[in-house]
Amino acid sequence: MTSSDKLSQEQAIIDRDGLTGLIAALRQEGYQVIGPKVVDGAITYESVEDGNELPAGWLDEQDGGNYRLLRGTDGALFGHTVGPHSWKRHLFPPSQRLWQSKRSEAGFSILPESESVTAYAFLGVRACELKAMSIQDKVFGLNNHNNNGEGFTDTGYAARRNAAFVIAVNCGRANKTCFCVSMDAGPKATSGFDLALTELVGAGRHDFLVDVGSERGAGILGGLPKRAVTPEDVIAADAAVARAATGMGREMVAEVGPLLKRNLEHKRWDEVAARCLGCANCTMVCPTCFCSTVEDVTDLSGLHAERWRKWDSCFTLDFTYIHGGSIRREGSSRYRQWITHKLAHWHDQFGSSGCTGCGRCITWCPVGIDITEEARAIRDSEGTL
Repeated sequence: MTSSDKLSQEQAIIDRDGLTGLIAALRQEGYQVIGPKVVDGAITYESVEDGNELPAGWLDEQDGGNYRLLRGTDGALFGHTVGPHSWKRHLFPPSQRLWQSKRSEAGFSILPESESVTAYAFLGVRACELKAMSIQDKVFGLNNHNNNGEGFTDTGYAARRNAAFVIAVNCGRANKTCFCVSMDAGPKATSGFDLALTELVGAGRHDFLVDVGSERGAGILGGLPKRAVTPEDVIAADAAVARAATGMGREMVAEVGPLLKRNLEHKRWDEVAARCLGCANCTMVCPTCFCSTVEDVTDLSGLHAERWRKWDSCFTLDFTYIHGGSIRREGSSRYRQWITHKLAHWHDQFGSSGCTGCGRCITWCPVGIDITEEARAIRDSEGTL
């Protein structure tokens, strides 16, 4: 039996006090714990210092262009699904200074940015988000060098990613915009975590079945109060995940990549563009989108300059601007670029889909454009045009 096989079989049960102890243990190890909290009417990922700050009893209701928080009845801490934020915000910051320079009598000097990073512990990472992290690992070249040391790696991303401690949470329910099952991305976390929790609540209990995924995870779990797992615990955990798997509100059509490649001139692109506002919400909430722009700024004296990398979107008109104008001027071409890259050409570029079925792009689109509906409409109309 390999060490990884042994780790995958390590399980334990902790209660709510044990979860609070987990947060305390991580903070003592120097991690800044980031987890779900209720902020401004949504579940967002914020700094967490105590288990009592987690969104106990809160559920989310999501559909196309709709997000609402509701009060549940069982006091579950992770009864919600995913909100507007993703862990990308901490691993690939929306705004990041790359370098700064100062002017002196001797000329300009470049001041590199500090190499120090915050060690985050991400609490509540869903399976679809773990898949998104693994996709961005490819985008930013994590462990991408060959035996000759060749290959590009975004060193800032790599440093933040390698320092992160990941606590996954297996989903016990799905929302109307979820379709991770059809993207082979959930709802159960199978890899990419240090610890994984399955919340077991109801019938007078509130426990968490903990799976160990790394040596770091085993070390943290070893210091927590816990008990052995029983067959009944495993049955309850499997039932919770199965409930989420059968409750998916959406489904992506099969072989969507080749489908879109065959229909680059489909009339559906103009139809969806008539509804699209070009607001870029879908790309901002997406956990895998990585488009960025670079801005150079100076002070009024001209003695200090900085270069910043900021999130951008293929939906903005300026994103493809070159001498003579933008390449993708029409909304239809920009939407087609996004969906075909995400679902088709991403396979060519990175070896996987760029979508994990989290459903955020559907929920946070002001007009409720549905990526699964658009793909299905094209499939259903093939041969009738």
